[in-house]
Amino acid sequence: MSVQLAVKTVQFGTDLAADRRDANQPPDRALGRVVSCDGSRATIASMVSGDSAVGPDSWTIGKMISISLGHTRTVGLVYEMSAVKTVWDETSDNAIHVQVELLGEVSDIDGEAPRFQSGISSYPPIGAIAHRIRAGDLALVHDLGTRSGVAIGHLTQDSTIPATVCIEDMLSRHFAVLGTTGVGKSSAVSLLLRKAVAARPRLRVLILDPHNEYAHAFPDKALTIDSEGLDLPFWMFRLEELGDVVFRGRPQLDEEADILREVIATARERYRAPSPLDIARDLGTSLLKRPLDMGGPRDPGEATGNALDAPTPYRMKDAFTVIDELIGLHELRWPRASLRSLRVRLEALHRDPRYRFMFARANMIETMAPIVSQIFRVPHYGRPITAFQLAGLPSEVVNAVASVLSRLAFDLAVASHGAYEVLVLCEEAHRYVPSDPALGFAPTRQAIARIAKEGRKYGCYLGVVTQRPGELDPTILSQCSTIFAMRLSNERDQQIIRSAISDASASTINFLSSIGNREAIAFGEGVATTMRLRFAQLDRHELPAMAGGHAPGAAAREPSLDDMVRRMRGS
Repeated sequence: MSVQLAVKTVQFGTDLAADRRDANQPPDRALGRVVSCDGSRATIASMVSGDSAVGPDSWTIGKMISISLGHTRTVGLVYEMSAVKTVWDETSDNAIHVQVELLGEVSDIDGEAPRFQSGISSYPPIGAIAHRIRAGDLALVHDLGTRSGVAIGHLTQDSTIPATVCIEDMLSRHFAVLGTTGVGKSSAVSLLLRKAVAARPRLRVLILDPHNEYAHAFPDKALTIDSEGLDLPFWMFRLEELGDVVFRGRPQLDEEADILREVIATARERYRAPSPLDIARDLGTSLLKRPLDMGGPRDPGEATGNALDAPTPYRMKDAFTVIDELIGLHELRWPRASLRSLRVRLEALHRDPRYRFMFARANMIETMAPIVSQIFRVPHYGRPITAFQLAGLPSEVVNAVASVLSRLAFDLAVASHGAYEVLVLCEEAHRYVPSDPALGFAPTRQAIARIAKEGRKYGCYLGVVTQRPGELDPTILSQCSTIFAMRLSNERDQQIIRSAISDASASTINFLSSIGNREAIAFGEGVATTMRLRFAQLDRHELPAMAGGHAPGAAAREPSLDDMVRRMRGS
Protein backbone atom coordinates (compact mmCIF):
# COMPACT_ATOMS: atom_id res chain seq x y z
CA MET A 1 0.00 0.00 0.00
CA SER A 2 1.39 3.38 -0.92
CA VAL A 3 2.29 5.94 1.67
CA GLN A 4 0.32 9.06 0.78
CA LEU A 5 1.90 12.37 1.78
CA ALA A 6 -0.40 14.19 4.15
CA VAL A 7 -0.50 17.97 4.38
CA LYS A 8 -1.20 19.27 7.82
CA THR A 9 -0.39 22.84 8.85
CA VAL A 10 0.60 23.19 12.49
CA GLN A 11 1.11 26.71 13.79
CA PHE A 12 4.08 27.26 16.09
CA GLY A 13 3.09 28.13 19.62
CA THR A 14 -0.08 26.01 19.76
CA ASP A 15 -0.62 23.59 22.60
CA LEU A 16 1.57 20.51 22.24
CA ALA A 17 -1.39 18.26 22.92
CA ALA A 18 -3.15 19.66 19.88
CA ASP A 19 -0.01 18.94 17.87
CA ARG A 20 -0.05 15.29 18.95
CA ARG A 21 -1.25 12.83 16.33
CA ASP A 22 -4.54 11.06 16.98
CA ALA A 23 -4.01 7.37 17.67
CA ASN A 24 -7.08 6.61 15.56
CA GLN A 25 -5.64 8.21 12.45
CA PRO A 26 -5.09 5.79 9.56
CA PRO A 27 -1.57 4.39 9.12
CA ASP A 28 -1.13 6.11 5.76
CA ARG A 29 -0.42 9.30 7.70
CA ALA A 30 3.07 7.86 8.20
CA LEU A 31 5.92 8.64 5.84
CA GLY A 32 7.63 5.27 5.95
CA ARG A 33 9.23 2.59 8.12
CA VAL A 34 12.73 1.94 9.37
CA VAL A 35 14.40 -0.94 7.49
CA SER A 36 17.95 -0.58 8.82
CA CYS A 37 19.88 1.24 11.55
CA ASP A 38 23.60 1.30 12.28
CA GLY A 39 23.69 3.39 15.44
CA SER A 40 24.16 6.85 13.93
CA ARG A 41 22.09 6.53 10.75
CA ALA A 42 18.93 4.80 9.65
CA THR A 43 17.31 3.84 6.36
CA ILE A 44 13.60 4.43 5.89
CA ALA A 45 11.60 2.61 3.22
CA SER A 46 8.77 4.58 1.71
CA MET A 47 6.51 4.62 -1.30
CA VAL A 48 5.94 7.58 -3.56
CA SER A 49 3.23 7.83 -6.17
CA GLY A 50 4.57 8.15 -9.70
CA ASP A 51 2.60 11.34 -10.32
CA SER A 52 2.52 12.72 -6.76
CA ALA A 53 2.86 16.46 -6.39
CA VAL A 54 5.51 18.02 -4.18
CA GLY A 55 4.02 19.21 -0.90
CA PRO A 56 4.99 20.08 2.67
CA ASP A 57 5.25 16.39 3.58
CA SER A 58 7.37 15.40 0.59
CA TRP A 59 10.71 13.77 1.29
CA THR A 60 13.29 16.55 0.96
CA ILE A 61 17.02 16.74 1.60
CA GLY A 62 17.80 18.75 4.71
CA LYS A 63 14.45 18.29 6.47
CA MET A 64 14.02 16.77 9.88
CA ILE A 65 11.66 13.84 10.53
CA SER A 66 10.76 11.90 13.67
CA ILE A 67 10.57 8.18 14.34
CA SER A 68 7.93 7.26 16.91
CA LEU A 69 9.02 4.99 19.77
CA GLY A 70 6.14 5.49 22.16
CA HIS A 71 7.24 7.88 24.91
CA THR A 72 10.18 9.09 22.86
CA ARG A 73 10.55 10.24 19.28
CA THR A 74 13.90 9.96 17.55
CA VAL A 75 14.76 13.02 15.46
CA GLY A 76 16.56 12.43 12.18
CA LEU A 77 17.92 14.61 9.36
CA VAL A 78 17.35 13.54 5.76
CA TYR A 79 20.63 13.64 3.86
CA GLU A 80 20.21 11.19 0.97
CA MET A 81 17.35 9.66 -1.06
CA SER A 82 17.26 7.06 -3.81
CA ALA A 83 14.71 4.97 -5.72
CA VAL A 84 14.95 1.22 -5.18
CA LYS A 85 14.46 0.54 -8.89
CA THR A 86 16.40 2.32 -11.58
CA VAL A 87 13.23 2.89 -13.67
CA TRP A 88 10.48 5.27 -12.51
CA ASP A 89 6.89 4.10 -12.95
CA GLU A 90 4.55 7.02 -13.65
CA THR A 91 1.39 4.90 -13.26
CA SER A 92 1.96 3.28 -9.87
CA ASP A 93 3.82 3.60 -6.60
CA ASN A 94 7.61 3.59 -6.48
CA ALA A 95 9.68 2.30 -3.57
CA ILE A 96 12.35 4.65 -2.25
CA HIS A 97 15.01 4.50 0.45
CA VAL A 98 15.64 7.56 2.57
CA GLN A 99 18.89 7.90 4.54
CA VAL A 100 18.59 9.90 7.79
CA GLU A 101 21.17 10.90 10.37
CA LEU A 102 20.00 10.41 13.96
CA LEU A 103 20.44 13.66 15.90
CA GLY A 104 18.67 13.09 19.23
CA GLU A 105 15.32 12.35 20.77
CA VAL A 106 12.30 14.10 22.24
CA SER A 107 11.06 12.63 25.52
CA ASP A 108 7.31 12.86 26.06
CA ILE A 109 6.60 11.37 29.48
CA ASP A 110 3.24 11.97 31.17
CA GLY A 111 3.44 14.67 33.79
CA GLU A 112 6.66 16.14 32.41
CA ALA A 113 7.23 18.81 29.83
CA PRO A 114 8.56 17.42 26.53
CA ARG A 115 12.28 17.99 26.09
CA PHE A 116 14.90 17.34 23.44
CA GLN A 117 18.33 15.89 24.15
CA SER A 118 21.19 15.19 21.78
CA GLY A 119 22.26 11.59 21.44
CA ILE A 120 20.21 8.42 21.28
CA SER A 121 19.23 6.32 24.30
CA SER A 122 16.71 4.06 22.51
CA TYR A 123 17.39 3.19 18.88
CA PRO A 124 14.47 2.72 16.52
CA PRO A 125 13.70 -0.94 15.80
CA ILE A 126 13.09 -2.33 12.33
CA GLY A 127 9.58 -1.41 11.29
CA ALA A 128 9.35 1.75 13.43
CA ILE A 129 7.15 4.39 11.80
CA ALA A 130 8.70 7.65 10.54
CA HIS A 131 6.51 10.76 10.64
CA ARG A 132 6.73 14.33 9.55
CA ILE A 133 8.20 16.06 12.62
CA ARG A 134 5.74 17.94 14.76
CA ALA A 135 6.08 21.70 14.89
CA GLY A 136 6.40 21.52 18.67
CA ASP A 137 9.19 18.96 18.43
CA LEU A 138 11.02 21.01 15.80
CA ALA A 139 10.87 24.01 18.11
CA LEU A 140 12.20 21.91 21.01
CA VAL A 141 15.16 20.73 18.93
CA HIS A 142 16.30 24.34 18.47
CA ASP A 143 15.25 25.62 21.91
CA LEU A 144 18.07 27.29 23.86
CA GLY A 145 16.58 26.16 27.17
CA THR A 146 17.55 28.40 30.07
CA ARG A 147 19.83 30.55 27.92
CA SER A 148 18.44 33.83 26.62
CA GLY A 149 18.25 34.08 22.86
CA VAL A 150 17.35 36.56 20.16
CA ALA A 151 15.66 35.77 16.87
CA ILE A 152 17.83 36.32 13.80
CA GLY A 153 15.47 34.75 11.25
CA HIS A 154 13.45 31.57 10.94
CA LEU A 155 14.06 27.89 10.36
CA THR A 156 14.23 26.94 6.71
CA GLN A 157 12.02 23.91 7.32
CA ASP A 158 9.27 25.87 9.09
CA SER A 159 9.05 29.63 8.67
CA THR A 160 6.75 29.91 11.69
CA ILE A 161 9.56 28.86 14.05
CA PRO A 162 12.13 31.57 14.87
CA ALA A 163 15.84 30.81 14.59
CA THR A 164 17.39 31.97 17.85
CA VAL A 165 20.98 32.45 18.92
CA CYS A 166 22.49 33.12 22.35
CA ILE A 167 24.31 36.42 21.85
CA GLU A 168 26.38 36.05 25.01
CA ASP A 169 27.84 32.69 23.96
CA MET A 170 28.23 33.78 20.35
CA LEU A 171 30.31 36.80 21.36
CA SER A 172 32.30 35.51 24.31
CA ARG A 173 33.51 32.44 22.44
CA HIS A 174 33.95 34.31 19.13
CA PHE A 175 32.06 33.66 15.89
CA ALA A 176 32.59 33.37 12.15
CA VAL A 177 30.42 34.03 9.10
CA LEU A 178 31.60 32.10 6.05
CA GLY A 179 30.22 32.11 2.53
CA THR A 180 31.03 32.82 -1.06
CA THR A 181 30.46 36.20 -2.70
CA GLY A 182 26.85 37.24 -3.22
CA VAL A 183 25.11 34.96 -0.71
CA GLY A 184 24.27 37.72 1.77
CA LYS A 185 27.25 37.57 4.16
CA SER A 186 27.42 41.31 4.77
CA SER A 187 23.67 41.55 5.35
CA ALA A 188 23.85 38.65 7.82
CA VAL A 189 26.73 40.34 9.64
CA SER A 190 24.80 43.61 9.83
CA LEU A 191 21.84 41.78 11.34
CA LEU A 192 24.01 39.98 13.90
CA LEU A 193 25.72 43.22 14.93
CA ARG A 194 22.40 45.00 15.39
CA LYS A 195 21.19 42.17 17.61
CA ALA A 196 24.48 42.14 19.54
CA VAL A 197 24.55 45.85 20.44
CA ALA A 198 20.86 45.70 21.41
CA ALA A 199 21.50 42.74 23.74
CA ARG A 200 24.84 43.97 25.17
CA PRO A 201 24.68 47.71 26.03
CA ARG A 202 28.36 47.79 27.09
CA LEU A 203 29.54 46.37 23.76
CA ARG A 204 31.68 48.44 21.40
CA VAL A 205 32.11 47.15 17.85
CA LEU A 206 35.07 47.93 15.62
CA ILE A 207 34.54 46.83 12.00
CA LEU A 208 37.68 46.49 9.88
CA ASP A 209 35.88 47.29 6.65
CA PRO A 210 38.09 46.77 3.56
CA HIS A 211 35.30 47.55 1.08
CA ASN A 212 33.72 50.55 2.84
CA GLU A 213 30.30 48.91 2.79
CA TYR A 214 29.11 49.03 6.41
CA ALA A 215 28.73 52.79 6.82
CA HIS A 216 25.34 52.62 5.13
CA ALA A 217 24.19 49.65 7.23
CA PHE A 218 24.16 51.50 10.57
CA PRO A 219 23.05 55.08 9.92
CA ASP A 220 21.75 55.34 13.50
CA LYS A 221 24.29 53.18 15.32
CA ALA A 222 27.73 53.75 13.81
CA LEU A 223 30.43 56.34 13.44
CA THR A 224 32.23 56.06 10.12
CA ILE A 225 35.96 56.76 10.08
CA ASP A 226 37.64 57.14 6.70
CA SER A 227 41.10 58.26 5.66
CA GLU A 228 40.07 61.93 5.74
CA GLY A 229 38.59 61.86 9.23
CA LEU A 230 41.17 59.55 10.77
CA ASP A 231 43.91 60.52 13.18
CA LEU A 232 46.27 57.67 13.95
CA PRO A 233 49.60 59.32 14.83
CA PHE A 234 52.78 57.61 13.69
CA TRP A 235 54.04 57.54 17.29
CA MET A 236 51.28 55.05 18.20
CA PHE A 237 52.79 52.48 15.82
CA ARG A 238 55.17 49.94 17.24
CA LEU A 239 58.56 49.46 15.64
CA GLU A 240 57.48 46.53 13.46
CA GLU A 241 54.31 48.31 12.40
CA LEU A 242 56.07 51.53 11.48
CA GLY A 243 58.78 49.54 9.71
CA ASP A 244 56.13 47.83 7.58
CA VAL A 245 54.88 51.27 6.51
CA VAL A 246 58.33 52.75 5.93
CA PHE A 247 59.62 49.83 3.88
CA ARG A 248 56.30 49.33 2.02
CA GLY A 249 55.63 45.81 3.24
CA ARG A 250 58.90 44.23 2.17
CA PRO A 251 60.98 42.37 4.78
CA GLN A 252 63.38 44.67 6.58
CA LEU A 253 67.07 44.01 6.64
CA ASP A 254 68.54 43.68 10.13
CA GLU A 255 70.55 46.81 9.57
CA GLU A 256 67.49 48.84 8.55
CA ALA A 257 65.50 47.70 11.59
CA ASP A 258 68.37 48.56 13.92
CA ILE A 259 68.76 52.06 12.47
CA LEU A 260 65.04 52.74 12.74
CA ARG A 261 65.04 51.50 16.33
CA GLU A 262 67.93 53.80 17.25
CA VAL A 263 66.37 56.83 15.58
CA ILE A 264 62.96 56.37 17.21
CA ALA A 265 64.43 55.76 20.68
CA THR A 266 66.51 58.93 20.53
CA ALA A 267 63.67 61.02 19.09
CA ARG A 268 61.41 59.88 21.94
CA GLU A 269 63.99 60.86 24.54
CA ARG A 270 64.41 64.30 23.00
CA TYR A 271 60.67 64.87 23.05
CA ARG A 272 60.56 64.12 26.78
CA ALA A 273 63.71 66.08 27.65
CA PRO A 274 64.58 68.49 24.85
CA SER A 275 67.06 70.64 26.74
CA PRO A 276 70.50 71.32 25.12
CA LEU A 277 72.18 69.45 27.96
CA ASP A 278 70.04 66.36 27.37
CA ILE A 279 70.64 66.55 23.65
CA ALA A 280 74.39 66.61 24.21
CA ARG A 281 74.08 63.74 26.65
CA ASP A 282 72.00 61.72 24.17
CA LEU A 283 74.55 62.26 21.41
CA GLY A 284 77.41 61.30 23.69
CA THR A 285 75.84 58.15 25.11
CA SER A 286 72.93 56.90 23.07
CA LEU A 287 74.56 57.25 19.69
CA LEU A 288 78.10 56.27 20.55
CA LYS A 289 78.38 54.19 23.69
CA ARG A 290 75.07 53.15 25.22
CA PRO A 291 73.67 49.70 24.35
CA LEU A 292 70.36 49.71 22.47
CA ASP A 293 68.41 48.25 25.40
CA MET A 294 69.84 50.61 28.05
CA GLY A 295 67.40 52.65 30.05
CA GLY A 296 64.03 51.90 31.62
CA PRO A 297 60.54 53.34 31.58
CA ARG A 298 60.26 56.99 32.51
CA ASP A 299 56.52 57.44 32.83
CA PRO A 300 53.53 55.43 34.01
CA GLY A 301 52.53 54.62 30.42
CA GLU A 302 55.75 52.67 30.03
CA ALA A 303 55.43 50.58 33.17
CA THR A 304 55.09 47.38 31.15
CA GLY A 305 56.50 46.19 27.88
CA ASN A 306 59.27 47.59 25.78
CA ALA A 307 59.74 51.33 26.33
CA LEU A 308 60.57 51.71 22.65
CA ASP A 309 57.06 50.55 21.73
CA ALA A 310 55.24 52.59 24.37
CA PRO A 311 52.65 54.87 22.67
CA THR A 312 54.39 58.11 23.68
CA PRO A 313 54.84 61.01 21.25
CA TYR A 314 57.95 62.07 19.39
CA ARG A 315 58.54 64.53 16.56
CA MET A 316 59.45 63.48 13.05
CA LYS A 317 61.74 66.51 12.74
CA ASP A 318 63.73 65.10 15.67
CA ALA A 319 64.00 61.81 13.79
CA PHE A 320 65.38 63.66 10.75
CA THR A 321 67.87 65.50 12.98
CA VAL A 322 69.06 62.26 14.56
CA ILE A 323 69.64 60.70 11.13
CA ASP A 324 71.61 63.78 10.00
CA GLU A 325 73.75 63.61 13.14
CA LEU A 326 74.40 59.91 12.58
CA ILE A 327 75.47 60.67 9.02
CA GLY A 328 77.86 63.36 10.28
CA LEU A 329 79.60 61.26 12.92
CA HIS A 330 83.27 60.46 12.36
CA GLU A 331 82.89 57.02 13.88
CA LEU A 332 80.08 55.63 11.74
CA ARG A 333 77.78 53.09 13.30
CA TRP A 334 75.80 52.55 10.11
CA PRO A 335 76.58 52.95 6.41
CA ARG A 336 75.76 56.43 5.17
CA ALA A 337 73.85 54.98 2.21
CA SER A 338 71.44 53.17 4.58
CA LEU A 339 70.97 56.29 6.69
CA ARG A 340 70.26 58.46 3.67
CA SER A 341 67.83 55.83 2.30
CA LEU A 342 65.89 55.84 5.57
CA ARG A 343 65.72 59.64 5.60
CA VAL A 344 64.41 59.71 2.03
CA ARG A 345 61.74 57.13 2.88
CA LEU A 346 60.58 59.00 5.98
CA GLU A 347 60.48 62.31 4.11
CA ALA A 348 58.45 60.74 1.29
CA LEU A 349 55.90 59.39 3.78
CA HIS A 350 55.78 62.70 5.63
CA ARG A 351 54.97 64.60 2.41
CA ASP A 352 52.60 62.01 0.88
CA PRO A 353 48.99 63.28 1.19
CA ARG A 354 47.73 59.71 1.50
CA TYR A 355 49.49 59.46 4.87
CA ARG A 356 47.99 62.60 6.35
CA PHE A 357 46.23 60.52 8.99
CA MET A 358 49.66 59.55 10.39
CA PHE A 359 51.57 62.84 10.14
CA ALA A 360 49.34 65.89 9.60
CA ARG A 361 48.14 66.34 13.19
CA ALA A 362 50.38 63.85 14.98
CA ASN A 363 52.16 66.39 17.16
CA MET A 364 48.98 68.28 18.01
CA ILE A 365 47.94 65.19 19.99
CA GLU A 366 50.08 64.38 23.02
CA THR A 367 48.02 61.53 24.46
CA MET A 368 46.27 58.52 22.99
CA ALA A 369 43.03 59.32 24.89
CA PRO A 370 41.25 61.21 22.05
CA ILE A 371 42.26 58.48 19.58
CA VAL A 372 40.82 55.71 21.76
CA SER A 373 37.72 57.80 22.45
CA GLN A 374 37.02 58.29 18.74
CA ILE A 375 37.77 54.79 17.49
CA PHE A 376 36.24 52.80 20.35
CA ARG A 377 33.34 55.13 21.14
CA VAL A 378 34.16 56.04 24.74
CA PRO A 379 31.56 57.31 25.48
CA HIS A 380 29.51 56.09 22.54
CA TYR A 381 26.72 58.74 22.55
CA GLY A 382 24.25 56.22 21.12
CA ARG A 383 26.65 55.01 18.40
CA PRO A 384 28.53 51.97 19.75
CA ILE A 385 29.73 50.79 16.31
CA THR A 386 32.76 52.12 14.43
CA ALA A 387 32.92 51.37 10.71
CA PHE A 388 36.63 51.77 10.02
CA GLN A 389 36.98 52.19 6.26
CA LEU A 390 40.25 50.72 5.10
CA ALA A 391 39.66 51.07 1.36
CA GLY A 392 40.79 54.70 1.31
CA LEU A 393 44.14 53.94 2.92
CA PRO A 394 47.29 53.12 0.93
CA SER A 395 47.55 49.36 0.49
CA GLU A 396 51.04 49.43 2.07
CA VAL A 397 49.66 50.64 5.39
CA VAL A 398 46.49 48.54 5.76
CA ASN A 399 48.16 45.63 7.56
CA ALA A 400 49.94 47.93 9.99
CA VAL A 401 46.74 49.86 10.74
CA ALA A 402 44.83 46.60 11.33
CA SER A 403 47.60 45.56 13.74
CA VAL A 404 47.41 48.85 15.66
CA LEU A 405 43.61 48.73 15.95
CA SER A 406 43.47 45.07 17.02
CA ARG A 407 46.17 45.68 19.61
CA LEU A 408 44.39 48.76 20.98
CA ALA A 409 41.09 46.86 21.22
CA PHE A 410 42.69 44.20 23.39
CA ASP A 411 44.52 46.75 25.55
CA LEU A 412 41.32 48.76 26.08
CA ALA A 413 39.40 45.69 27.23
CA VAL A 414 42.20 44.77 29.64
CA ALA A 415 42.51 48.32 31.00
CA SER A 416 38.74 48.65 31.57
CA HIS A 417 38.65 45.52 33.76
CA GLY A 418 35.57 44.31 31.90
CA ALA A 419 33.67 47.61 31.99
CA TYR A 420 33.93 47.86 28.20
CA GLU A 421 33.35 44.88 25.94
CA VAL A 422 34.97 45.21 22.53
CA LEU A 423 34.14 43.20 19.42
CA VAL A 424 36.65 43.35 16.58
CA LEU A 425 34.96 42.27 13.34
CA CYS A 426 37.45 41.31 10.62
CA GLU A 427 35.98 41.40 7.12
CA GLU A 428 38.08 39.48 4.58
CA ALA A 429 39.88 37.95 7.55
CA HIS A 430 42.03 35.71 5.34
CA ARG A 431 43.97 38.85 4.38
CA TYR A 432 45.18 39.43 7.94
CA VAL A 433 45.54 35.85 9.24
CA PRO A 434 46.23 33.66 6.19
CA SER A 435 46.72 29.92 6.53
CA ASP A 436 50.29 30.20 5.24
CA PRO A 437 52.45 31.59 8.08
CA ALA A 438 54.87 33.00 5.50
CA LEU A 439 52.14 35.30 4.17
CA GLY A 440 50.49 38.27 5.82
CA PHE A 441 51.93 40.62 8.43
CA ALA A 442 53.21 38.95 11.60
CA PRO A 443 52.14 41.69 14.10
CA THR A 444 48.59 41.70 12.70
CA ARG A 445 48.43 37.92 12.97
CA GLN A 446 49.74 38.10 16.54
CA ALA A 447 47.28 40.82 17.58
CA ILE A 448 44.25 38.99 16.18
CA ALA A 449 45.45 35.63 17.53
CA ARG A 450 45.84 37.21 20.97
CA ILE A 451 42.19 38.29 20.90
CA ALA A 452 41.12 34.83 19.75
CA LYS A 453 43.10 33.01 22.46
CA GLU A 454 42.94 35.39 25.44
CA GLY A 455 40.28 37.99 24.66
CA ARG A 456 37.40 36.17 26.33
CA LYS A 457 38.97 36.65 29.78
CA TYR A 458 38.97 40.43 29.36
CA GLY A 459 35.85 41.06 27.30
CA CYS A 460 37.53 41.40 23.90
CA TYR A 461 35.79 39.34 21.23
CA LEU A 462 36.50 38.40 17.64
CA GLY A 463 34.18 38.14 14.65
CA VAL A 464 35.62 36.57 11.50
CA VAL A 465 34.07 37.07 8.06
CA THR A 466 35.56 35.49 4.95
CA GLN A 467 34.63 33.96 1.63
CA ARG A 468 37.74 31.77 1.68
CA PRO A 469 37.84 29.72 4.90
CA GLY A 470 40.41 27.44 3.26
CA GLU A 471 42.86 30.36 3.17
CA LEU A 472 42.23 31.38 6.79
CA ASP A 473 44.55 30.36 9.61
CA PRO A 474 42.89 27.19 11.01
CA THR A 475 43.97 28.16 14.53
CA ILE A 476 41.91 31.34 14.34
CA LEU A 477 38.88 29.53 12.91
CA SER A 478 39.12 26.83 15.59
CA GLN A 479 38.76 29.55 18.25
CA CYS A 480 35.40 30.61 16.76
CA SER A 481 32.90 28.49 18.66
CA THR A 482 29.85 29.64 16.70
CA ILE A 483 29.93 29.40 12.92
CA PHE A 484 27.37 30.55 10.37
CA ALA A 485 28.22 28.66 7.17
CA MET A 486 26.49 30.09 4.12
CA ARG A 487 26.81 28.74 0.58
CA LEU A 488 30.31 27.47 -0.16
CA SER A 489 31.01 25.79 -3.48
CA ASN A 490 34.74 25.15 -3.08
CA GLU A 491 35.46 21.60 -1.88
CA ARG A 492 38.42 22.73 0.23
CA ASP A 493 36.26 25.30 2.00
CA GLN A 494 33.59 22.69 2.64
CA GLN A 495 36.20 20.37 4.09
CA ILE A 496 37.22 23.09 6.55
CA ILE A 497 33.62 23.31 7.77
CA ARG A 498 33.30 19.54 7.82
CA SER A 499 36.28 19.30 10.15
CA ALA A 500 34.84 21.96 12.46
CA ILE A 501 31.32 20.56 12.79
CA SER A 502 30.50 17.74 15.19
CA ASP A 503 30.25 14.21 13.82
CA ALA A 504 26.61 14.01 14.91
CA SER A 505 25.53 16.44 12.20
CA ALA A 506 28.27 16.14 9.61
CA SER A 507 25.77 15.21 6.89
CA THR A 508 24.42 18.75 7.07
CA ILE A 509 27.47 19.89 5.12
CA ASN A 510 26.53 17.68 2.17
CA PHE A 511 24.11 20.30 0.87
CA LEU A 512 26.18 23.35 1.86
CA SER A 513 26.94 24.08 -1.79
CA SER A 514 23.28 24.41 -2.75
CA ILE A 515 21.58 26.39 0.02
CA GLY A 516 19.92 29.63 -1.00
CA ASN A 517 20.87 33.25 -0.49
CA ARG A 518 20.43 34.48 3.11
CA GLU A 519 20.43 30.86 4.25
CA ALA A 520 23.03 29.46 6.63
CA ILE A 521 23.85 26.39 8.63
CA ALA A 522 24.62 27.54 12.17
CA PHE A 523 26.43 25.34 14.65
CA GLY A 524 28.43 25.71 17.81
CA GLU A 525 28.07 27.24 21.26
CA GLY A 526 25.65 29.98 20.28
CA VAL A 527 22.86 27.66 19.08
CA ALA A 528 21.10 24.70 20.64
CA THR A 529 21.92 22.27 17.84
CA THR A 530 22.99 22.45 14.22
CA MET A 531 20.37 24.63 12.56
CA ARG A 532 19.52 25.47 8.99
CA LEU A 533 18.06 28.96 8.97
CA ARG A 534 17.17 31.88 6.78
CA PHE A 535 18.31 35.25 8.09
CA ALA A 536 15.66 37.92 8.53
CA GLN A 537 15.36 40.46 5.75
CA LEU A 538 16.72 43.87 6.72
CA ASP A 539 15.09 47.11 5.67
CA ARG A 540 16.67 48.72 2.63
CA HIS A 541 18.24 51.52 4.65
CA GLU A 542 19.94 48.93 6.91
CA LEU A 543 21.65 47.00 4.11
CA PRO A 544 25.39 47.40 3.50
CA ALA A 545 26.39 49.40 0.43
CA MET A 546 29.59 49.17 -1.56
CA ALA A 547 32.15 51.94 -1.47
CA GLY A 548 31.34 54.87 -3.60
CA GLY A 549 28.39 55.38 -1.99
CA HIS A 550 24.97 54.95 -3.14
CA ALA A 551 22.36 52.99 -1.24
CA PRO A 552 21.22 49.59 -2.53
CA GLY A 553 18.78 50.07 -5.39
CA ALA A 554 19.57 53.76 -5.77
CA ALA A 555 21.04 55.23 -8.93
CA ALA A 556 24.76 55.90 -8.68
CA ARG A 557 26.05 59.34 -9.57
CA GLU A 558 29.11 59.17 -11.75
CA PRO A 559 31.97 61.21 -10.29
CA SER A 560 33.85 63.59 -12.53
CA LEU A 561 37.24 62.65 -13.92
CA ASP A 562 38.87 65.30 -11.72
CA ASP A 563 37.23 63.76 -8.63
CA MET A 564 38.49 60.30 -9.53
CA VAL A 565 42.02 61.51 -10.22
CA ARG A 566 42.02 63.45 -6.95
CA ARG A 567 40.97 60.33 -5.04
CA MET A 568 43.58 58.20 -6.80
CA ARG A 569 46.28 60.66 -5.79
CA GLY A 570 44.95 60.83 -2.24
CA SER A 571 44.44 64.58 -2.45
